[in-house]
Amino acid sequence: MLLSDKSFYEQTPEPLLSSLDIFLFSLIVGLLIYWFFFRKKTEPVPEIKPFTPVTPQIRETSFIEKMKKTNRNIVVFYGSQTGTAEEFANRLAKDAQRYGMKGMAADPEEYDLSELSRLKEIPNSMTVFCMATYGEGDPTDNAQEFYDWMQGTDDDLEGVNFAVFGLGNKTYEHFNATGKYTDKRLAELGGKRVFDLGLGDDDINLEEDFISWKEQFWPAVCEFFGVEATGEDSSIRQFELVVHNDINMNQVYNSQLREKTRNSEIKLPFDSKNPFLATVTGNRKLNKGGNRHLMHIEFDITDSKISFILYCINNTYTILLFYYRNIILYFYIKYNFFFFVGGKLSLWVLDSERNILAILEDLPSLNPPIDHLCELLPRLQARYYSIASSSKVYPTSIHICAVVIEYTTKTERVFKGVATNWLKNKEVTDNGHKLTIPMYVRRSQFRLPFKPSNPIIMIGPGTGIAPFMGFIRERAWQKKQGKEAGETILYFGCRHKNEDFLYQQELEEFERAGVLTQLNVAFSRDQEHKIYVQHLLKKNKEQLWKLIHSNNAHIYVCGDARNMARDVHTAFYEIAEEVGSLTHTQAVDYFKKLMTKGRYSQDVWS
Repeated sequence: MLLSDKSFYEQTPEPLLSSLDIFLFSLIVGLLIYWFFFRKKTEPVPEIKPFTPVTPQIRETSFIEKMKKTNRNIVVFYGSQTGTAEEFANRLAKDAQRYGMKGMAADPEEYDLSELSRLKEIPNSMTVFCMATYGEGDPTDNAQEFYDWMQGTDDDLEGVNFAVFGLGNKTYEHFNATGKYTDKRLAELGGKRVFDLGLGDDDINLEEDFISWKEQFWPAVCEFFGVEATGEDSSIRQFELVVHNDINMNQVYNSQLREKTRNSEIKLPFDSKNPFLATVTGNRKLNKGGNRHLMHIEFDITDSKISFILYCINNTYTILLFYYRNIILYFYIKYNFFFFVGGKLSLWVLDSERNILAILEDLPSLNPPIDHLCELLPRLQARYYSIASSSKVYPTSIHICAVVIEYTTKTERVFKGVATNWLKNKEVTDNGHKLTIPMYVRRSQFRLPFKPSNPIIMIGPGTGIAPFMGFIRERAWQKKQGKEAGETILYFGCRHKNEDFLYQQELEEFERAGVLTQLNVAFSRDQEHKIYVQHLLKKNKEQLWKLIHSNNAHIYVCGDARNMARDVHTAFYEIAEEVGSLTHTQAVDYFKKLMTKGRYSQDVWS
């Protein structure tokens, strides 16, 4: 039954808590909440702990201690500029286990070589040096400190067993000078030569020279230490193939160096292990015709603190498969492919310019594991370019000049040079994206005379003109500074005037301005008979001899070592004989003395 409002209230029972009770209860709850959550708690006195400085990790520089810890008794040091000596050292270190020994390859730049006398602390131990020579008989960059140590030390190396293999090129004046000096000096200091000095010649076949030396080296080592070959496979596997089916490609290393924050993360000095990331600011084609691509590229080196510029390097860390003959020989033995006999291997591989990919394509039965292939392939090395600019004129920029390598081999495959094609594609765009290349600078004696008044004679056909563009621009800068600049003479050579006369406009402007005293250009194929720079030298023999013999002129040669540099040498010998009335022997000695004095400098390659 529905009740009226009055009836409802009349029948509502008496409340349990009065208004006062509710108020007091709320007050108590509020006080409790305040006590637990809002009161100011007494803060504990913080414990003051003594400061413990962080000890930086120190790189192990003692190769002796490392050999002891890892139970090694052979250490193979390498002086390497392009990577070949490093590769040879690694192969020797691996070979050691065939003879019950344990080897390690080592970069002399990373260890304290003054410890060499301690090697006798390790029983049945020896050291091997794979030493390359570059330039005018110079040690490689990573062996310079060791070379200096050898020159200045009087340490007693009695009881230290050693052997040396030198890497050189007979087209150069000082063939294998570093290897020869290392072998001679270690013996002078009392070291025991376990096997004769090996001299590899890159002008003929460096790989065959090394293999021939190595085949005699190990039997000599076995006889010296009284050991025998164990027959154990010398390949210590370092890689394992793992297939990833689900992977984030953003986390995959794609060979690019991380962009450094120029001001906060820059680390000096810049070298092969710590290259500077330079921005590409210019890339233009130099030749007007023909089927080649010659290019001039400019890089911004602001904030690099590079002050003296003569050589630059681009380190392309792209993983590529290159041909190395030792890999093919190894597969030939390891996987039992008896296809080649005698010299046929050399003809089939070298004459046809087959790289490793071409060989695997043409021999489908040759199926090495990919992880083993990666293990045998050496890392891609830095490329060297002469610099075409002056640090006086362009203090924050480096310029280079290069020809893109691209041609068809006898197997109808297109061969492309790695670095030059990579550089060719580094075009400057206006989309805001800045292209960079990793690079560093290497010092050289190939530079202008200290006195601007000294005449200079520059011989540089093709891209050999690169350093002379820097020289000429610096001579122009010297004249603007009010300095007396000596005669500046250039001998340049190319195929055709209308195709590959590099920097033609700039050179002709320098000649009109009087910066270039004389511009001599040999166009080898613009007439029936070929004309080269050495022919122009002979044509001006009286003037050249006077500049050299009477006016203290400096001579610079840049370009091909195998042909051009030799022919230029011969031309100067003939000039000395014909105009200076010297005998051939006297002429050779005359120009050797100029080299010693720094008045005949070469930047050549083969």
